[in-house]
Amino acid sequence: MPRRKADAQENIEKKQDAKTQPKEEKQQGIEENFAQLEEIIRKLEAGDSTLEESFTCYEAGMKLVKSLGSQIDKVEKKIQILSEGDENE
Repeated sequence: MPRRKADAQENIEKKQDAKTQPKEEKQQGIEENFAQLEEIIRKLEAGDSTLEESFTCYEAGMKLVKSLGSQIDKVEKKIQILSEGDENE
């Protein structure tokens, strides 16, 4: 395969991966992560993906679940701190 064609194919694959993987470079909000997770779930439930695509989506979904878990934990801690502050006043 000529080098240019290989580079073009690699770019296409990177773009496809970017669509199914969570953005790790910048922190997304909880709502955005839930929306992205819902899209991954819809894609998996549709059942029209290859096994490799399904596995990639599953991995991306699990990363989102982990990220959402830590985001929710942070929010819960903030709420707890605020609630304790109200009780002390």
